[in-house]
Amino acid sequence: MKKSLLSFCLLAIVPSLVSAQQKTQVTRFNLAGPYAVTMPAAFDSVDVQGKKFDDQSFLKSMSLTAPVSGQFEGSVLPSLADSRSVGVLTFYVNNTDFLKGKITVKGPKHSQLYIDGVEAGEELSLAPEHHTFAVKFLAEPRDTDSIQVSIEAPQTVAYTLDSHHPYMAHDLFDGRRVRGISLSADGQYASLSYQTTERGGNTRWDYELREVRTKRLLARPQGNPRWLPATVAYLEEEYYDGKRMLYQVEPRTGERTLFAADVPEGSYTVSPTEDYLIISMEEEGPKEDPGVFEVLEMDDRQPGWRKRSYLCKYDMATGLTQRITFGHQNTYLEDISADGTRLLIGTSYSRLAKRPTEVGDAYVMDARTLKTDTLFVCEGFLGGGTFSPDGRQVLFNGTPEAFNRIGCQLPADRTPSMTEGELFLFDIATRQVTPLTKDFNPSLNGGTVWFSGDGQVYFTAEERDYVYLYSLNPKTGKITRLPVEGDYVFRFDKARRAAAIAYTSNKTLEPVSAYVMRSEKGKVRSEKFFDGATALGDAELGTCEDWNFQNSRGDTVYGRLYMPKDYDATRQYPMIVNYYGGCSPTSRYFESRYPAQYWTSLGYAVYVLQPSGATGFGQEWASRHVNTAGRGPAEDIIEGTRKICEAHPFLDSRHVGCIGASYGGFMTMYLQTVTDIFAAAISHAGIANHTSYWGEGYWGYNYSEVSMANSYPWSHRELYVDQSPLFNADKIHTPLLLLHGNADTNVPLIESLQMFTALKLLGREVALVEVEGENHHILEYAKREKWMATQMAWFAKWLKGDSTWWDALYPKKHL
Repeated sequence: MKKSLLSFCLLAIVPSLVSAQQKTQVTRFNLAGPYAVTMPAAFDSVDVQGKKFDDQSFLKSMSLTAPVSGQFEGSVLPSLADSRSVGVLTFYVNNTDFLKGKITVKGPKHSQLYIDGVEAGEELSLAPEHHTFAVKFLAEPRDTDSIQVSIEAPQTVAYTLDSHHPYMAHDLFDGRRVRGISLSADGQYASLSYQTTERGGNTRWDYELREVRTKRLLARPQGNPRWLPATVAYLEEEYYDGKRMLYQVEPRTGERTLFAADVPEGSYTVSPTEDYLIISMEEEGPKEDPGVFEVLEMDDRQPGWRKRSYLCKYDMATGLTQRITFGHQNTYLEDISADGTRLLIGTSYSRLAKRPTEVGDAYVMDARTLKTDTLFVCEGFLGGGTFSPDGRQVLFNGTPEAFNRIGCQLPADRTPSMTEGELFLFDIATRQVTPLTKDFNPSLNGGTVWFSGDGQVYFTAEERDYVYLYSLNPKTGKITRLPVEGDYVFRFDKARRAAAIAYTSNKTLEPVSAYVMRSEKGKVRSEKFFDGATALGDAELGTCEDWNFQNSRGDTVYGRLYMPKDYDATRQYPMIVNYYGGCSPTSRYFESRYPAQYWTSLGYAVYVLQPSGATGFGQEWASRHVNTAGRGPAEDIIEGTRKICEAHPFLDSRHVGCIGASYGGFMTMYLQTVTDIFAAAISHAGIANHTSYWGEGYWGYNYSEVSMANSYPWSHRELYVDQSPLFNADKIHTPLLLLHGNADTNVPLIESLQMFTALKLLGREVALVEVEGENHHILEYAKREKWMATQMAWFAKWLKGDSTWWDALYPKKHL
C-alpha cells in the first residue's frame, strides 16, 4: 500500500513539454465479487422500445454497491464454477492537472466502464479530482476472460487502490454537514440539523434529538425542532384543512399534545410565559401599472419593498389573534421581557437626505394593554435590542456612530466603519446610554443573549480573522473569551434555564463540528456532538500557518500561508493571493467559496491576508476602509505578497495570481492598475466603476455609506473616478478573468462588462464568463462546479503554463 501511495504523488510532467503519448497499464485493482446472477424471466421477446434483452442489457441493468472484497492482480478474471456472475474492478486516479487522453478496456466479452459513477467511453477529459474508475464485467461459469486496461495521455498517469486522496472540489460540495444545534430550556436535550449533498447536487436535510448527558439518540424528527422557552418540549408544525397547527412534543417519550390551533401565517415568537405568540405578518403596498410605473426611491426597485410588516398577538387561552401594531412603517419584534409583560418593538424607515439613510424608532409596549413607551425616534447606526433579565434595561447592538458616537474611540473628524459591531446599554427609566465594548477590539458579528441565571451577556465577535464566543458582565464591563473549540464559531444557542451553550465551530483545516459547552464541578468543557472531521472522509489536507508582517507604515498585517500536503521546500510553487480588502476579514470559515485547502491540492501555495480596513482589529484599523477606495489595502496586499515571497524561497514570485470577490473583485481590478507583480488575476462580481455601482446596485448607495461616508460622485471625484479601475484600465497588463452572475442585484453585471469592453478595446488579455441566472453568490450546484473550475483553469493557464483545462471548458471559436 505504501508503494501505491508514493506512486500517486508522482504526478504528471507538464503536458506541453511532452510530445508523445505515454501509456499506463493498469494491472492492479480492487475487486468486488464475483456474485452469482440469473437472467430475468422473459414474458416477451422485446421491451417497450422494441429492443431485445441481451447480455449487455443484463449487465447494465445490475447495480452493484457491494464493498471491496479483496484485490485482483492477474490476467484472467475471476468467475464462479457453477453460475454466471458479475464483478467490479476499481482503481483511483488523483489528477492535480487536467487529464486528456484515452482509456481502453480489452478482454471481457461483456464489460462496462464507469468513471465517477457515470458510464464512460474511451475518450478521457477529466478535471482535477479524485476519480473512481470501475469496470463491471459479466462472466460465464469457469470463464477464462482476460483483462487489459490501459490509459494513454501526454503524461504517465499514476493510479492507486487507496481511496485516500488530496482534498478536491467535490469534497467541498458533497457529503454530510452539521448546520445547527440548539438546546432545550433546561439544557438536557439537544437538537441537531444536518444537510447531505450528493454528487450532482441532490440535497436532503435530517434532524436528530439527543440527550445531552449521554449523547443518546432519542428520535429523528421530521422537521427541525423548535424548543419552547420554559417547558422542556419542542414544537412541530403541521397543516390540517389549510390551517396551521402547532404540537408540543415531549423529547423523551415523543408524546404530542396540541399547543396552538389555526395559527396565522408568519414567523412567530413564543412568549417566555408561553401564554401567547407574537406573529410577524405582512401586508401589500400600493400596486403600480406593471407596464409603465413610478419608482418611489432607490429601494423600490427591490421585489417586495412596498410590503410592510406588522405584529399580531395570538392568545393561547382563547385562540384569538389581534393586530397590535399599525402604520406605514415596518415594525419588528425585538424581544419579550422575561416575565412576558412587555414587548420591545422597533421600526425602520428611510431618511435619504442624511447618512445613515435608514433609521428607526424603539418602543416598549405593554403586552396586555398595548400602551407604548417611546425609547427614541429616528436613530441610526443601530441593530437589534434585548431586554435585561429584570426588564429595566435594553442591550442594543450598533456601530461606533450610534447614540451620537458615544461608543466611538476615534477623533471627531474620523469616520468609523459602519460594519464595526458594538454593544450599548440603554436604561429605560433614565434614557442613559452606556457603551460596553468601546475599548474592545473584536467586532460583534452575531446575536446576543442576556442570561438571567448569571446575569452575563453572551455574544460572538470577530477577533482578527477568528470568531470566538464571549461573555460580558454588564455591571463591571468585564469581557471574557470563553474556551470554545475551533477557530470560527458559526452559531450558538444558550439554554434558557441552564448553564449550557450549544455551538457550531470549525477549525481552519477542518469542517464544522457541533458542541455543547457545560460547567461541571467548576470546570467548563465542550463535548463534541458531531465531529466535522468525518465530513472529510478519505480526503487529506495540506498545511496552514500564520504569517504576519510589518508594513511600511509600521502596522502588523495578519495573514496565513497554506501549502500542499508533503510539499517539497526545494521546489518552487505558484501562489494564489486571496483577500477581501473591504470592510470584513477573509475568514477562516472552512466551506468558503474560495477554498484555499482545495487550491493547495492542485499544487498552489495560497496566501490569505487581512489588509487595513477589516473589522476585528479595532475601530481605527476598520476605519481605514472609509474614503480610501482601495488605497492602503492595495499597498498592504502588494507589500505582503513581495515579503512572503522573499521570506519563502519555495514560492515562485514569477507565477503569482490574485483573486477577490465583490469589493475584493474591485481590489483585484484596482491592484492591476498599480502593480505588475501578478501573473494572472480573477475578479468575481467586482466593481469597475464606483460611480455606476453607487447608483445601480440594490445596495450600491448603502454600501457607499460605509466605504465612501459622506462622499458623493459630485463632491469627491478623486474617489469615485480617479480610484475606479475603469478610468485606469489602460494601466492594466495582467491577464484578467472577469466572472459574474448575470442576475446579480448587488454588483450588477455592467461592472464587469465595462471593464471587459475597455480591455478588449485596449487589446489586453481579458476573459468574461457569465453565470446564467445567478446572483451575487453562485449557488446552483452544476453552475458552481463550472464556476470554480473556470477559476482554476485560468490559473493553470497563466501560472502553470497549461491551457488544457481552459481550452476544454471554453474551446477556441473561429468567429
